[in-house]
Amino acid sequence: MNTTNSKNDKHPKTLLAAIRYFSDQKIAHDFFVSMRWPNGPACPRCGSTKVTYSPKYRRFQCSSGHDGRQFTVKTGSVMEDSPLGLDKWALALWMEVNCKNSISSYELHRAAGITQKSAWFLLHRLRFAIKNNSFEKIGGKGEIIEADETFVGGLAKNMHKSRRAREIKGTGSSTKTAVMGLLARHTEDAPSEVRAVVLSNVQRQTLHDVIHKNVEPGSQVFTDA
Repeated sequence: MNTTNSKNDKHPKTLLAAIRYFSDQKIAHDFFVSMRWPNGPACPRCGSTKVTYSPKYRRFQCSSGHDGRQFTVKTGSVMEDSPLGLDKWALALWMEVNCKNSISSYELHRAAGITQKSAWFLLHRLRFAIKNNSFEKIGGKGEIIEADETFVGGLAKNMHKSRRAREIKGTGSSTKTAVMGLLARHTEDAPSEVRAVVLSNVQRQTLHDVIHKNVEPGSQVFTDA
């Protein structure tokens, strides 16, 4: 995912310029289209590049005959289920990648004129996309996704007795870090893909949130249960 373009000197250099620049919905739309599909728009369902575009609705349509032929630049991405406009997403991305130490949800809330809760949600998704170097979700209709979590860390038996007594207060996983892995099985058109996420806990809602943020609707998800 390349958020800069050396051939494009029109990209804003200051926050005020960014707010003005991305307030144009067409510019914000074209910005994400070029970032997501540098070689031209492709159907997120089947990968076909034979698509038509309706400027009035900013919507694409795949020429292949399958369900979900119509799509937008948000479809199949971390932006898909967000009601926020692309102008807000573009501004947030500009602020995040141009700030050395990242930005807070309160900074974005003030700059973009959205609630702090929406700003937190938006930044969380963007940081995830930046970390994975892609706005795309994995999987798709009928594709198989395996999901599982584990605990990573040193074995208690390998710790010094004094450290073990100091740190081990609960079960064997109490001092370990919870990590969730998602595997998209390989197909004829694409190799396997793995994503790993560090978890704050292993509660159902936390695990479901990770799946919703990373997996396309319609995928077959295999878990322990």
